[in-house]
Amino acid sequence: MPGSSVKRNLIANLVGSGWCALLSIATIPFYIHFMGIESYALIGINISLMTISAIMDMGMSTTINREIARLTSLPDKVQEAINLVRTFEVLNWIIAVFIGLLIISLAHFIAYYWVKPGTLKVGTVQQAIILMGISMVFQWPFSFYSAGFIGLQKQVLLNVITAGMATLRSAGVLLVLWLVSPTIQAFLVWQIAVNALQFFLLATLLKKTLPETGKRAVFQLGLIRSIWRFATGIGGVSIMGMFWSQIDKLILSKLLSLETFGYYTLASVVATSFSRLMGPLVTAIFPRFNQLIVLGDIEKLKQLYHSGCQMMSVLIMPFTFLLVFFSREILQLWSQDPVTAEKTSVLVVFLAIGTMFNGLVHIPLILEYAYGKTRMVFYTMATTIIIMVPAILLATRHFGVIGATVVLMTINVVYALSVPYLIHNRFLTEEKGDWYFRDVGIPLIAALTVMWTGRMLVNADMSALRLVSSLIVITILTICSTAYSTSAVRSWFLGHMGKLSAKII
Repeated sequence: MPGSSVKRNLIANLVGSGWCALLSIATIPFYIHFMGIESYALIGINISLMTISAIMDMGMSTTINREIARLTSLPDKVQEAINLVRTFEVLNWIIAVFIGLLIISLAHFIAYYWVKPGTLKVGTVQQAIILMGISMVFQWPFSFYSAGFIGLQKQVLLNVITAGMATLRSAGVLLVLWLVSPTIQAFLVWQIAVNALQFFLLATLLKKTLPETGKRAVFQLGLIRSIWRFATGIGGVSIMGMFWSQIDKLILSKLLSLETFGYYTLASVVATSFSRLMGPLVTAIFPRFNQLIVLGDIEKLKQLYHSGCQMMSVLIMPFTFLLVFFSREILQLWSQDPVTAEKTSVLVVFLAIGTMFNGLVHIPLILEYAYGKTRMVFYTMATTIIIMVPAILLATRHFGVIGATVVLMTINVVYALSVPYLIHNRFLTEEKGDWYFRDVGIPLIAALTVMWTGRMLVNADMSALRLVSSLIVITILTICSTAYSTSAVRSWFLGHMGKLSAKII
């Protein structure tokens, strides 16, 4: 298992992301209740705009994460790290204002010519898009400031801030919708206020968290020259990643009615809910990968790599198969609406499988990035997207929204099975077989077997309380079985149990 700093950061990330995910999932039925499914679809468009705007990041967040981790490991490079942070901060705010103004200028086009509102007035949609642009100015730099804390390995502090802001954002907006105005405009105004407060806290605390050198931070555009190749490569990969994650929503928001797109957005949120568990692991491991490579400690790198891959399997496989086998029951319990459950349950199954396979590639990908290489990932993603666009268009026109989800699932499965093979041909070549067999194959079989057995024992006649209890027990058993099937997690558990027994004796 990872070292103490990685474990501490991982626990903090899991708690913080888990809390944010819980708030996100728990509040969706209330949003739909207060505002309606069409307004909720606009929230989906807001999320898409935030993701699309990542194209302007051009790899800055990942680069600042990597460079801070590297430079602060070398005492004579600390001032360079501080200057780099100031340089990237200025560039981020210039870009944030540009993105906000761009979205505001496109509000009329999006409202009148792109989305297809039914009950909502077009003017309401336009106002919502304008508010999204204002909110974006404060939200967009979040990834930069987060990357700074991550590179410094101050992830506990970062999670305290983000979890607190998420609580204020979710609880506050429910009160606004309930007591002030149940409209999308009120929802977005509250987001603007919380995003502005979050920016102030992150910007202030990052400056105080950076190491002291006795010198002021200086804007130095020349610092970018030494890292532009990596930043450009990551920027290209980020652009591809943005298209990958949002191309389905861009196409379907045009082809489907706003109501149907709302159900697809809902299914996508549910199916990707467990993906919140991926980020904490990647965030905890990536800075350590960079440090181990700089120090040349390949044996520890191999151990951390396999531990990370196996933990990823343990984190996401049980929840994937929970959604695959029990999507209708979960949606019915969650939304208390049989229509919503019927229209989204099948979509959730295909999207959840695709999300799982996409997540399994994350640790191999950050290994590639830690070595400063991005070209292979860029070209494979670009090729995949070229195939994805016409495939989604054709599938949607012939089979509707279900056809699009099948295409997305298939592409993610093929990508997850092929890209690690290419990565292992370049780095840690002798670890290729272990990734497919020990890190992914064995835990996949364990999780699938236990969850499928649980499906056989659950029937439709159960009361809600008994069903919830059964799902909790089945999920816990699946997590335990999947964890025990992985050598890294099993060794860690047995080692801690041995230490505990020794203390008791």
